[in-house]
Amino acid sequence: MTRSTDILLKDFAAKKIAVIGDLVADQYLSGSIARVSREAPVFILRHNETSTLPGAAANTAANIAALGATVIAVGVVGRDVNGDALLESLYRANVATASIQAVPGWNTPTKVRVLAGHQHAIHQQVIRIDYEPHKELDAASSDRLIETAAKACQEADAVVISDYNYGTATAKLFEAVKQAANARSIPLVVDSRFRLAEFAGATSATPNQDEVDQLVEDGESVAQLEALCRRLEFRSLLVTRGNNGMLVVRPGSRAVEIPAVGSLDAVDVTGAGDTVTAAYALGLACGFDEIDAARLANHAGGLVVMKRGTAVVTADELAASIAADLPKAVPAQ
Repeated sequence: MTRSTDILLKDFAAKKIAVIGDLVADQYLSGSIARVSREAPVFILRHNETSTLPGAAANTAANIAALGATVIAVGVVGRDVNGDALLESLYRANVATASIQAVPGWNTPTKVRVLAGHQHAIHQQVIRIDYEPHKELDAASSDRLIETAAKACQEADAVVISDYNYGTATAKLFEAVKQAANARSIPLVVDSRFRLAEFAGATSATPNQDEVDQLVEDGESVAQLEALCRRLEFRSLLVTRGNNGMLVVRPGSRAVEIPAVGSLDAVDVTGAGDTVTAAYALGLACGFDEIDAARLANHAGGLVVMKRGTAVVTADELAASIAADLPKAVPAQ
C-alpha cells in the first residue's frame, strides 16, 4: 500500500458500500454466578445486562461504517423485539436502515451468547442459543428485497453479499445484484458460510479455510483454489487462515501469502470474517488491487480478534496498525 494513512482515510470517507444479506441480532446476556440450584446440578446466573449488537451482514455494515464509509444495509428483520433492537444497534453504528424491511410474521435471526462468571472476574461464554426464521420470506417481501438491493447497487462503489443461509441471499436476488454491479463495473464481494458455489460470477469472495475445504479436495492447494476460481468465474479468492494469515489466489497470477498481523493468540474470533470482508470490499472500492485490499483486511482482522464479542475496527485503529507496519525511514548519513 503506497497511500499515506491520511489519504487512505479520505478515500474511505468518500465511498458508499451496499451490504446485502442476512441481518442477525447478536445478543450478549451477561450475569454473575450466584449459587448452585437445588433443582438440578447447575449454576444459577444472576442477570446483569443484555445487549444487542449487529451480527452477520449487519456486522459487516457496522465495520464499514466504523471505517468511515457510507453504508446502505439491505435486508429484512422481523417485526419483533429483536428486530427493533437490531435496528437500534445499526442506528447507533451510523448505518443507514431505510433499505431494511420489517416483515410481519418473520422472526429476526438472533444469536444469544450467555456470558457467566464471578462478579469481579471476566465473564466467559458458556452457551449460545440460536433463534432462526421458521419459514421463507413471502413472495411480496422477497420481490421488494430484490428491488431494494438492485436500487442500492445504483448508488454504491462496491457491493457485499453476506450469506449466513437465513434466506435473504436467494439465487434470484444474487442474479439481480450481479447484473446491477456488472452494469456499473463495481466490485461484488461474496461472504457465504455454506453456499459459496452458488454465487458464480462475483468479483471475489472471502471464505475461511474450513469453507474452501468443503469445496475442493485439498483446500491448501493453490492449483485447486485457482481451479475453483475459474469454475466460479471469480477474479480472485481471499482465503482467511486464522493464525496462518491469508492467501490471495488469482488465476493466471502468482498466489500471495500474507502473514497474520499482531498477536497470534486471539481473544475472540466472533465476527472476524465480517470485519475482513468489510475492509477488503472497501479497499476494492477505493481502487486497490486484490493484494493491497487483502493486506488492509489482514490488519483489520488482526485488530478485531483482540476485542471481546462482536466488534468493529475504527478508521483510526486501522490507520495506526498500518502505519506501525510500514518500513521505518533511515536517516541520511
